[in-house]
Amino acid sequence: MQSKAVVAVGQLLPSRRNRRRRRTRPYLRRILLTTLVIGCLAASAVGWVGLRGWQARENLENAASLARELSRQVLAGQTVQARRTLAALQQQTAAARSRTGDIGWRAAANTPYGGRTLTAVHGLAEGIDDLARRAFPPLVELDPEVLLPRRGRIDLAALRQVLPTIGQVDTVVREVRDRIADLPTDGLSGSVGDAIRETRTELDRLARATTAVRRAGTLLPALLGGNGPRTYLVVFQNLAEPRSTGGIFGAYAVIRAAGGEVKIVKQGASSGLHSFAQPVLPLNPQQKALYTNLLGIYPADVNLTPHFPTAATLYREMFRRRGGGTVDGVLATDPVALSYLLRAIGPVPVPGHPTLTAATAVRSLLSDAYHRLDQPAEQDAYYAAAAKAVFNALLTRPVDPRAVAQALSTAVSERRILLWSARPEEQKEIVASRLAGVLPEQETVNNVGVFLNDGGGAKLGYYLRNSAQLTVGDCRPDGRRELHLRLTLRSTAPATGLSSSVRGLALAGDPYTTRLVIYVFSPVRGSPLGARLDGEPEPLGGGTERGRRVAALGVDIGPGQTRVLEVSLLTRTNASGAAELWLTPGTTPWTTQINPAPACGQ
Repeated sequence: MQSKAVVAVGQLLPSRRNRRRRRTRPYLRRILLTTLVIGCLAASAVGWVGLRGWQARENLENAASLARELSRQVLAGQTVQARRTLAALQQQTAAARSRTGDIGWRAAANTPYGGRTLTAVHGLAEGIDDLARRAFPPLVELDPEVLLPRRGRIDLAALRQVLPTIGQVDTVVREVRDRIADLPTDGLSGSVGDAIRETRTELDRLARATTAVRRAGTLLPALLGGNGPRTYLVVFQNLAEPRSTGGIFGAYAVIRAAGGEVKIVKQGASSGLHSFAQPVLPLNPQQKALYTNLLGIYPADVNLTPHFPTAATLYREMFRRRGGGTVDGVLATDPVALSYLLRAIGPVPVPGHPTLTAATAVRSLLSDAYHRLDQPAEQDAYYAAAAKAVFNALLTRPVDPRAVAQALSTAVSERRILLWSARPEEQKEIVASRLAGVLPEQETVNNVGVFLNDGGGAKLGYYLRNSAQLTVGDCRPDGRRELHLRLTLRSTAPATGLSSSVRGLALAGDPYTTRLVIYVFSPVRGSPLGARLDGEPEPLGGGTERGRRVAALGVDIGPGQTRVLEVSLLTRTNASGAAELWLTPGTTPWTTQINPAPACGQ
């Protein structure tokens, strides 16, 4: 009986397993079916997001093309065409924003795989759409002529009317720039990271422009005598004899501004101010160590320092002591900036001298003048007459305001136009722009300054052709970076045939050899490490100015010779991988190359 019972139990067990299988199979089928459905939905969602992403990319590429066309039309003054282009642009950016901002896209953006990329794409589309809707429309309608003179006068009332619009545009551009700057670029798929980096570069450029226009619009009414007459010194830097800010302060003009009207009321030359027995203003120990007392004694040496406010205040005091009166500010420019303006103004006759054109102005003022005119007084008078002729043409001729704006923008970007105001509240605004000629005391990028001063007492700077390469090195264990600066300095001067005015004092020995004193300013809280000249170690002198360590050394460049100077510098700890060069403007723009590095830890 026991064996039958066991057999019976054994017979029952398969039956129970079969029932369990019958119950399990529908359950498994449901799980498999659900998994299959979810998988299909997920696959559909991925495909859908991919389609939307492809469409959004097409929208953004179309928007980029339309934005370039819009820029051209705005600069050409084609307002009607620009309005149509703007409408098309807004359609493309709105579509990109919509396709990357719905619930499906947001859900996909929360996934661990690809979510970072989708979030970044939406942020990019959103920012560009905000520009198209909120910043570009006022720019299309803005009349740039309100910023420029007509018949010698700027309409201050019209200028004040457009200030709110300019401020609105600048606010939107900077807001979008900051949002795009916060988007991640590491760990992104495809070309999204490159697109974000390129957009950041363009937005930085746009923000600099809109901020500069806003500041100019805010300052101009007061600077142009809207609240009472103003008087300024305009100094013309002679690039043939280099100084840190460009060239020696040669000819000058006194201009008077009242109610938006500007006139030249006096002209002269720095040589007429003569020298002083003692510095006209106190110099601090750091300035004396780098430049000696020359900074405060000779008008031609006030800008041995690249810090333009120092040069401007010293020159203003020299002018006052020689009976010129107290001026409200100092503006500096150079012949290359005049040549840029001549592109917009057209040829300008100079009584008793050749007509100035954009192509010939630099050569006429910085080379030919020394062969035509023997005496320094004649040369100074020519510079003054040329500057006055261009200035009056700008004020009185009907000119294309966009061409003038482009010329001024290029000159300011190359630091060929510098401004200092004696009024602290105005100077505070100026310091935030390139107009100030001030190396920042606090920085988010590694600013390196390379400033040239003539050490031979000659006018050979006209023949210099310079290039600079700055490479950001890897992060060191102490958190600093090493920067590698490579300067290529070439002289195109002939070996014979130059006038005595060009050869000057010939302190280099050979009258055709250019002698330069070069100051290399390290980043804030950084320091120079060493230098090599043509591959050989070169000793460094130096000191400190405004919180920056400065390396100083002399270089002689013979006619037709090229010298290569390499300088290594250290940054502060935890420095970024970005860098910027500040350079002495020359008769031709420097050729530059900056090689940044990723942030430490990437």
